[in-house]
Amino acid sequence: MEQQQQIRIVLIDDQAIVRAAFKSLLESVGRFEVVGDAGDARQGIELVAELRPDVVILDITMAGMSGLDAVAPIKRASPRTRVLMASQHEGVKFVQQALQAGADGYLSKDSEPEELSLAIDSVCRGDSYLSPKVASGFMARAVRGEAPSSEDASALSVLTPREREVFQLLALGKANKEVAAVLDLSLGTVKKHRENLQRKLDCHSAAELARLAIREGLLDV
Repeated sequence: MEQQQQIRIVLIDDQAIVRAAFKSLLESVGRFEVVGDAGDARQGIELVAELRPDVVILDITMAGMSGLDAVAPIKRASPRTRVLMASQHEGVKFVQQALQAGADGYLSKDSEPEELSLAIDSVCRGDSYLSPKVASGFMARAVRGEAPSSEDASALSVLTPREREVFQLLALGKANKEVAAVLDLSLGTVKKHRENLQRKLDCHSAAELARLAIREGLLDV
């Protein structure tokens, strides 16, 4: 019998123990090969550009740049790579944002281990994949004939991609100068972005930004 071609995978998650668990689980299957892993989204994007994997397994909540904001750059870096979100967030809002960003699938981290293989195989075939734990929310709404509510909309939808990056760094408590260094921007540009954020989000302190980031699932409590 002809041996199946291995599926090359990159893991992007800021928790080392989670990456190790995913790697052990995947490599025990035999036909999956973890070719690289990264603890933050920017490093992960560079890794994807270098390795061009078949699949990226991507967390949402990470410091500096969220997984949601990393989807589009990953797709630009390697258009054939499929992106499978793996998150503890099971709410409709997070799933909608991930799919709108271009993710190919969404897996709950609370899923059974066997579901990981199903999800990877599905996105590799070119199909979308939604974990039953998150798909049930969509199905329930469809049965009731409900449209997405205003509660499902992200407060950050008014921001540009760059403003979202600045927002998350400020929410982490970074000073303007630190944000400028991380994003390779001038201090004046960061100050302007901060003013725009305060106006658009009605958040006027680092604490308010942090609270909003936590509600949006971009920071852990």
